[in-house]
Amino acid sequence: MTNGGQGGRFLRIAHLYPELLNLYGDSGNILVLRRRLEWRHIGCEIRQCHVGDRPSFSDVDIVFIGGGSDREQKIVCDKLLAEREELAAYVEDGGVLAAVCGGYQLLGESYLMGDEKVPGLGLVDLFTDRGTPRLIGNIAVKSRISLQPVVGYENHGGRTHLGADAEPLGKVVYGHGNDGASGEEGCLYKNVVGTYIHGPLLPKNPGVADYLIAHALERKYGEAVLDPLDDSEELAANKVMYGRLLSHEVKEQ
Repeated sequence: MTNGGQGGRFLRIAHLYPELLNLYGDSGNILVLRRRLEWRHIGCEIRQCHVGDRPSFSDVDIVFIGGGSDREQKIVCDKLLAEREELAAYVEDGGVLAAVCGGYQLLGESYLMGDEKVPGLGLVDLFTDRGTPRLIGNIAVKSRISLQPVVGYENHGGRTHLGADAEPLGKVVYGHGNDGASGEEGCLYKNVVGTYIHGPLLPKNPGVADYLIAHALERKYGEAVLDPLDDSEELAANKVMYGRLLSHEVKEQ
């Protein structure tokens, strides 16, 4: 799935295992990245990597891993462990990677599936154990990567703990975040963004989408100038949601 661009700039996005990892419309994040590139006349190719494929990261600019159930998460982790060396080299070279929920948990050293400790990809200094109850509901986060609060939805039994080399994506102002106690949500490491925020994430948060695009362009071309877009509708929706959350107009289950 390729669209040409003007001015010679072009980004290739690897969407990993969309048939398994697409909780709460996570594939919508790919549509947002593609559209924001098209609006700026930047070429775009979406490379979907399916279960029977062997993904390569040597020629991609953005990698996206969505969320899934425990079963799907384990299948994906087993597949990616075989490609761990190349994926780790991509991350350490500044490759842009966005991972949501189950995909976020896979970034760390390990995660719990029931009572079983499952090795993760070890790309980021974090690990995930489990707790009760599940952390479910709307969420709002203040993050340095977005001028607007990052809003969305979370639903996870995992409790993710960051090590010294990982920075939180941001501070929770509404909701639960990584563990329901630390006040932190998600992770940042080099050009990796991990988060529990579904919904999907990027349609409600254009600043996060542009953060990923800008860093991919900077890595590839040495510059990250982005033409401004008319995000008035997206930002109005973001503002309304954030206001409703902080005024407790939204009734959580």
